[in-house]
Amino acid sequence: MKRVIILTFLIAGLINFNSFAQEATEEVTEEEILKFATMEESVANFLAEKQEELVEMIKGDSTLGGAGRYNEIKAAWGKDDKLTEIKITDEEKASFQRIQDFMDSLGESVRDYKVEFIKDSEKLGAGTYNKIMKAKSADPSLNEKINNLISELKQKRESEDGKA
Repeated sequence: MKRVIILTFLIAGLINFNSFAQEATEEVTEEEILKFATMEESVANFLAEKQEELVEMIKGDSTLGGAGRYNEIKAAWGKDDKLTEIKITDEEKASFQRIQDFMDSLGESVRDYKVEFIKDSEKLGAGTYNKIMKAKSADPSLNEKINNLISELKQKRESEDGKA
């Protein structure tokens, strides 16, 4: 009886090891790498656009009067004595809070954008994303290849945006 139990565990272990080995050596195609790099570049571009929107929001806020006053309020924010000292108005508080709320939502917006990209099997797909992430950790040269592709895609986007 002990032999049967031990043999069962050995066979189960070999089956698991064999399936793990097959999974680890799964090839990543050029198309999958391109899709992954496209996703990464698109997410980086989305973040850059949101950051630019934030900068314009700060510069263009007529209540705050630009980045100088924004920075002054930011340094005093959360310290009632400092806010009193810089003579902040209720309108400035509301404008500053609106900008802070936008900043707080940035991380979530970028994460949601990336998740939607990953979920869309036409654009990338969760299976492909997970496959690439495993392959990247197993093969550092793949990470370099992806980074080079991201750079190329970024340059292509910049040249196309320059033409528009």
